Amino acid sequence: MKIDHVGIAVRSLESAIKAYEALGLNVSSTDTVAGEAVRVAFLPVGDTRLELLEPATPESSIAKSIEKRGEGVHHIALHVDDIEGSMKAAKEAGMQLVNETPRVGAHGRKIAFIHPKSTSGVLIELVQG
Repeated sequence: MKIDHVGIAVRSLESAIKAYEALGLNVSSTDTVAGEAVRVAFLPVGDTRLELLEPATPESSIAKSIEKRGEGVHHIALHVDDIEGSMKAAKEAGMQLVNETPRVGAHGRKIAFIHPKSTSGVLIELVQG
């Protein structure tokens, strides 16, 4: 298992990208995830990536997160080979899942979230693909 990416909630992709580019990072890809109402940009950092998440609508979960907590680290994503198996193992260990079945995330990959109540206050995203 490895860290796939660290998700960072931002109000403006354009502004956030400029800030990270000033640090020497470059956008490797962007995507719009209609099902999540979010626009994303990925910036490689060593063996992992930062994922900047901009709400596409005021009703999106990212917009609500920014409204409640402000901009900043939103989640840590872990790459898994078998998302259904990882979700089952988490549930059997007593963890609270945000998603009962995987859904489609950025770049068409399968994703699911584990509630922060189960992981010492950190939202964990499982990513397959």
